[in-house]
Amino acid sequence: MTTAYITHPDCLKHKMFTGHPECPERLVAIEDRLKGKQLWDFLEHVEATDVKDNDLLLTHSQQLLEKLSKNTPGAGQSLYHIDPDTCMNEHTLKAAYKSAGAGTMAVDLVMNKKIDNAFCSVRPPGHHAERNDAMGFCFFNNIAVAATYALEKYSLERVAIVDFDVHHGNGTEDIFCNDPRVMICSSYEYPMYPYSGCESVPGHIINSRLDAGSTGAEFRQAVENEWLPELEAFKPQFVFISAGFDAHKEDVIGELQLNESDYRWVSQKIKEIADKYAEGRLVSMLEGGYALNALASSAEQHVRVLMGLE
Repeated sequence: MTTAYITHPDCLKHKMFTGHPECPERLVAIEDRLKGKQLWDFLEHVEATDVKDNDLLLTHSQQLLEKLSKNTPGAGQSLYHIDPDTCMNEHTLKAAYKSAGAGTMAVDLVMNKKIDNAFCSVRPPGHHAERNDAMGFCFFNNIAVAATYALEKYSLERVAIVDFDVHHGNGTEDIFCNDPRVMICSSYEYPMYPYSGCESVPGHIINSRLDAGSTGAEFRQAVENEWLPELEAFKPQFVFISAGFDAHKEDVIGELQLNESDYRWVSQKIKEIADKYAEGRLVSMLEGGYALNALASSAEQHVRVLMGLE
């Protein structure tokens, strides 16, 4: 089984203010862990290219692209703040284009049977970015761009997005709320930023709210009872993962209590769906995860499953 690891050096150049949890060291920690566990050399390494504007505009508005381009700081200029926690330096837009481009590249590689699946280790993350707005550390909605690209370029009829980040993917829901071709299964701590997540819409949007302090057992129960039956009925032709690892018990961003074994388990369950209904077609994109050791070890377990090692 061939798993691509897609990233780009530009993803390390996007930096926000000192002490910001969404930092370049996140990608370094994952890479170091995979090397330390002797997995690195068995991955297919691919350098991301820029997403094309025409492909971005399948998901985002021209207004958003123009806003980000217009407000990109020049060399040596101060950060431009989208919101108090989301800001751009001179390299941010380049990193965002590479991050979204990693997803469309992964779709092409999978659909053309060059690889079996992919993990896109990219930043900035994406699932909070809405059609018209950047927010919550996110500029382009990488997973939504990839899913829309798969639908439009390859004329797919059904794709699923599974999001186990500690935060609700408000952007992904905003983009696909009226598109029945896309099923979204999302778990998240509630109430917490971005304070969204409507009631579930059977066959389309499955929101699994978890209270602060919820354990891995409660998370697994939600997946078993709420996600898997819906995914089985939907029979997706491609599966996408918003892989946020900030629901880990060591991550201070939230108060969920997941551990590495929970991420391995949920990755296995999602991969089984992809294998059963989508010919194994699966693309995973990094979202959150800010406790570096927990992020690295959780991502390792996730990648092991993609590689067919667990």
